[in-house]
Amino acid sequence: MRVAAVGSALPPHYYDQEALLGALRKAWAERHHNVGRLEALHRNVLVGGRHLALPMEDYDGLTNWGAANDAWIRVAQEVGEQAVRDGLKKAGLPASRIDALIFVTVTGVATPSIDARLCNRMDLRSDVKRMPIFGLGCVAGAAGIARAADYVRAYPDQIAVLLSVELCSLTLQREDLSIPNLIASGLFGDGAAAAIVAGSEVDLPGPEIVATRSVFYPDSERVMGWDISERGFGIVLSADVPQVAEQHLGHDVDAFLEDQGLKRGDIAHWISHPGGPKVLEAMQRALGLGEEAMAESWKTLREVGNLSSTSVLLVLEATMEQHRPEPGSYGLMLAMGPGFCSELVLLRF
Repeated sequence: MRVAAVGSALPPHYYDQEALLGALRKAWAERHHNVGRLEALHRNVLVGGRHLALPMEDYDGLTNWGAANDAWIRVAQEVGEQAVRDGLKKAGLPASRIDALIFVTVTGVATPSIDARLCNRMDLRSDVKRMPIFGLGCVAGAAGIARAADYVRAYPDQIAVLLSVELCSLTLQREDLSIPNLIASGLFGDGAAAAIVAGSEVDLPGPEIVATRSVFYPDSERVMGWDISERGFGIVLSADVPQVAEQHLGHDVDAFLEDQGLKRGDIAHWISHPGGPKVLEAMQRALGLGEEAMAESWKTLREVGNLSSTSVLLVLEATMEQHRPEPGSYGLMLAMGPGFCSELVLLRF
C-alpha cells in the first residue's frame, strides 16, 4: 500500500494576517471591550496569512447559516475537484482509475455529499465506492489515510482517493466574542488536499503505508469540536489541548513504534498536523523533538494557517515533493482531533 501522490488546491482569495485582523477589528470594535486583546490573540498564533473561500467583502452577505453552507457546498466542489485532479496528475492516473472516494470534512454539510457531486463533475465511474466522513476534524487527514489503507488492503489492485476539504472561514461566528472564537478567527484557513492511495498490486511509486493506529481518549468530548445550533458551527476549543497532547502523545507513539520494532530515533520525518503554536510545542516536548523536526508543520502554519484535516496532507505533500526522503527512511504522520483522539500512520519512503 502506497501514497502515490498528494494534490492540493487553495482558494485564490489570499489575505495577509494584518488585512484579516483589520476586517475583524472593524466588525467587532463596537462590541468588543478590548480590541488590543483581539490583536494579541491573532499575532500569537504566528499565522502570516490565509486563503479564504470567498472574497473578503462577500462575507458580509452571509447573514445566516444557510447562506454560509450554500457557499461551502459551491466552493467545496471547486477546490475539491482541483485537489483530486492535481493528485491524479502527479500519480499519472486518469479519473476513471478511481475505485473508492473517501471524503472528509468538518466545516459544512451536504446531502448528496460532496463526493457524489464530484462524481458528476468529474464523470467518475458509476461503480465508485463513496465514503463521506464527517466529524473527525483535524485528525481526519491522518485518519483518512488509514481508512484508505484499510480499503486497498482488502482490494490490493485498486486505487482509493482521500479528499479533504475544509473551509473554516465559513464557520465564523460574528456574535461570539469568546476567547476560543477569537483564536479560531485568527488561526483557521481554507483549502483542500487529496491523497492517492494505491494497493500493493498497483505498480506506482510513493511511500509505503506500513501500519496505522487510532487512539481514543475516553470522556474528552469537550476538548475540541463544535456546538451546532441555528447559527451554525460554534467552536469548542479547550485550553487543555496542549496539555492533553503532552500527556498522551509520547506514550502512544512509543507503543505504536515498539509494535513495529522501531523507536523514535528511527523516524526521519515527522509529518504533524500544525494545530497551533502551543499544540506544536507540546507535541515536540512530548516526543523530545526540536522545532527543526517539525519545520514543515511550522512553515504550513505560518503560510496558510490551520486548515483542520487538510493541513497534515499539505505537510505530507511538501515532505514527499520538496524534501525527497531517502529510500528506506521512515516517516510518521500524526494528528489529534475531536473525540478527543490521536491518529498515527507509519510510512516508509
